[in-house]
Amino acid sequence: MTLILGRKVGMTQFFQDDGTLCGVTVVEAGPCVVAQVRTKDKDGYDAVQLGFMDRRERLVAKPQLGHFKKAGVAPKRYLREERLAAPAKVAVGDTIKADVFKVGDVVDVIGTTKGRGFAGTIKRHGFNRGPETHGSMNVRAPGSIASRRIGKLPKGKRMGGHYGVERVTAKNLRVVRVDSERNLLFVLGSVPGHNDGFVMVQAARTARKKAQ
Repeated sequence: MTLILGRKVGMTQFFQDDGTLCGVTVVEAGPCVVAQVRTKDKDGYDAVQLGFMDRRERLVAKPQLGHFKKAGVAPKRYLREERLAAPAKVAVGDTIKADVFKVGDVVDVIGTTKGRGFAGTIKRHGFNRGPETHGSMNVRAPGSIASRRIGKLPKGKRMGGHYGVERVTAKNLRVVRVDSERNLLFVLGSVPGHNDGFVMVQAARTARKKAQ
């Protein structure tokens, strides 16, 4: 297994072996239940479907409720599927915990960024502001957006608008501590999303020369 579902608990400090103080994000990884196992003979590919966080039956749609009852597992709030290169070694009903990862592993954490509503170009795109002296009224205004020669607004123009609530992957974060009893992963660096937000932790897809 190279994927586990969880939620972001928050950030704290961690002392490394050399005494360096660093910021880490605590992720409650699992426990996840295997809700379905796909095989190449039946489904055309090998995969494992994981469920995370219990949910009351009356809040679950009837088709999904039947899916959970067929698997013999309690209804879950989140369902995600991981494709495998080989047939799965787990069965329906098995529990996946945080100890699938160990200290030193490099992982990617996928989450949804915080929503910031409508934001201007300075906050959304990092534009510079205008001068505030000599009667200038162009302090945080976006400025010119097109020319009469073009006759229309070019596609992809960076302007003010809705900011946040996007799927973002924090890549190549190193696991510095694993608390298997409480299903906690301590990863070096920041993770997208707010506290208690849903995240997915997976083995790094594109490793770099030096992880954080």
